[in-house]
Amino acid sequence: MSKKFRVGIIGAGIASRHLTGFAWNKDLFEVAVLCSLDEERGQALCEEFGIPEYTQDAETMIARADLDIIDICTPPSSHFELCRKAIEAGKHVICEKPLFGSIAEVDEMARVVARAEGPQLMPIFQYRYGSGLQKLKMLIDLGLTGTPFLTTIETHWWRGPDYYAVPWRGKWVTELGGGLLGHAIHAHDMLNYVHGACAEIFSYGATLVNPIQVEDAAALSVKMKNGSLATLSMTLGSRKEISRLRFCFSDLVAESILEPYTMGRDPWSFVAGTEEHQQRVDEALAAYVVKEDGYTRQFELFHHALTSGGEPPVTLEDARNSLELVTAAYHSQRTGKPTPLPILSDHPLYHSWLPEEERRLAAGA
Repeated sequence: MSKKFRVGIIGAGIASRHLTGFAWNKDLFEVAVLCSLDEERGQALCEEFGIPEYTQDAETMIARADLDIIDICTPPSSHFELCRKAIEAGKHVICEKPLFGSIAEVDEMARVVARAEGPQLMPIFQYRYGSGLQKLKMLIDLGLTGTPFLTTIETHWWRGPDYYAVPWRGKWVTELGGGLLGHAIHAHDMLNYVHGACAEIFSYGATLVNPIQVEDAAALSVKMKNGSLATLSMTLGSRKEISRLRFCFSDLVAESILEPYTMGRDPWSFVAGTEEHQQRVDEALAAYVVKEDGYTRQFELFHHALTSGGEPPVTLEDARNSLELVTAAYHSQRTGKPTPLPILSDHPLYHSWLPEEERRLAAGA
């Protein structure tokens, strides 16, 4: 029988979606305890998902010998310290996006994990596992797409005053960024997942929709390391919410559905340049084996990695790529110039992309 890992969850917001993913993998995971400072929401989740124990003491929970995995579903500003404490306590870690508040923190966490010699950290990028995107990955692996030319990605959602009534949202110190970091990051991870790392970014960003500190609109032009180009747009002021990914290759165009929150799922369209090649593509797609998607699939793959000794399905390097994109975009917005990647320790935003005044506030806090 497969080893069943015992999980402790911190947080009671996005945690509900994690709990659904664990519930679909009940033979692989057992959620033993939930920790949240919001007792009403925490106790409600415990009742809904049959979690036997509720606590408000994260540190004691992390130190427990009967837990294998700590799943962090808290606001972004708390992620780094919770991850560090859990890894140093010998626990595997799952952590929601955005992972951390700087490239420096990602690099430091890589050192923390290496020193721990055993615990694994998996960032969350569950959108990768929709069947549509997985079919595109399969076609690339089979050599059926040809040379990549251009990718366009639209994250056009709506977030109004009610959304920002939550105290930590819309503020640099607690949310760490705006729509680029907290909303479009999933779609932009798909760009890196398909094409690899970015080489250079030029970006405009603005706060147009809500009276908040962080950006809620952005337009990016990107050069990829594989030689292709990409254009990325993000707004939280779209009354009709859509997400769209369109990948143009020499032999194929792949386009997602428009559903804003499950754009990785089928039905995607795959249009080849000739009838003969379309037939090859269609035959490959007909042989595709449908699997679970979202959190369910990412957790299933994490279990396989832990039991086989392999890498997590989403790695710290993946999270670094996504946060490099964000860092470069913020730097370009402030300098008015293209920003080359990678972001290394001598870059002015390596330790934080927060504006200077907000960095001082964060340091004081």
